[in-house]
Amino acid sequence: MMNDSPQEWPEPIIRVQSLSESIKGSNSIPERYIKPISERPNSNNNMISDDDCINIPIIDLKDVYSEDPKIRALTLNKISEACKEWGFFQVVNHGVSHELMDMARETWREFFHMPMEEKQKYANSPKTYEGYGSRLGVEKGAILDWSDYYYLHFLPFNLKDFNKWPSHPPSCREVVDEYGRELVNLCGRLMKVLSKNLGLEEECLQNGFGGEDIGACLRVNFYPKCPRPELTLGLSSHSDPGGITLLLPDHNIPGLQVRRGHSWITVKPSPHAFIVNIGDQIQVLSNGIYKSVEHRVIVNSNEERVSLAFFYNPKSDIPIEPVKELVTKERPSLYKAMTYEKYRLFIRLKGPSGKSHLESLKSPPPSTN
Repeated sequence: MMNDSPQEWPEPIIRVQSLSESIKGSNSIPERYIKPISERPNSNNNMISDDDCINIPIIDLKDVYSEDPKIRALTLNKISEACKEWGFFQVVNHGVSHELMDMARETWREFFHMPMEEKQKYANSPKTYEGYGSRLGVEKGAILDWSDYYYLHFLPFNLKDFNKWPSHPPSCREVVDEYGRELVNLCGRLMKVLSKNLGLEEECLQNGFGGEDIGACLRVNFYPKCPRPELTLGLSSHSDPGGITLLLPDHNIPGLQVRRGHSWITVKPSPHAFIVNIGDQIQVLSNGIYKSVEHRVIVNSNEERVSLAFFYNPKSDIPIEPVKELVTKERPSLYKAMTYEKYRLFIRLKGPSGKSHLESLKSPPPSTN
């Protein structure tokens, strides 16, 4: 595994939003964005379920704290099953102001519609990914995704640099700061629920992350209109490398797809819900009981989309391995210990690649000799 991040992108960066505007009215997209047939949204290897009744579970989070023990137990069980079977669920009544959610999304939409010279002030590099970007991974000649993004750090505080956050729109830094505080709080509550459902002390997973000394960051995704959405993806198939992801999707515009068996399920966002996604580090800590699941993003020709992905991650320099209480003779440790910093670097170099990164962490099977 390589030890150093590259300093520069391997090729000149093309802003997909500008590209989309320049080919308006065209019926083609550049070859750099055309996925191999097996990875395209409608290929035979990527069957999409057309059952409109199927959706990831929706959890009313206030019921976790119900005075009725039956409602509490039922809700905890729903979350447990979602973590084991789906790796995804939606939460409503989560305690975050709907007004703040809308303000955060629309503030970032406004940013992406600012003049290019203003956005370019925050152009990023592969060293940290912080700032305004348009590609993941540094492989020269790689097939690219149909999206731009903005990435920033929220925690730890020594990485939080307001100078790397947009100064325009004028409310951006204030709104993002408040939004981040609220989501750190929500993730902390979810971590306790996940711990209890594993039969652990409620602080166990949080302590496995480094206690209060954790990482948190935000990636805002912008998916421009695409004249040939059947040929490309907004974000290639991957599982999230960190701990928990809270996704704020756009209004009534589907885009996120979750792998379910051999099919892809298009997530139908519930109004003012967060989509909760179990990341690779929780799968490792739970010794494979909870699942981080492949997902991807499709694009469309009629509407652009903005989504906010908030990542709640372990402290970067502590080894992450299965919690000892979940390792038994019948269920030995499935994963080798690795710091999140090393795991994240590996993924940044390679780019999105299904579940292959996590599979590479698996421990060799115990000897039968």
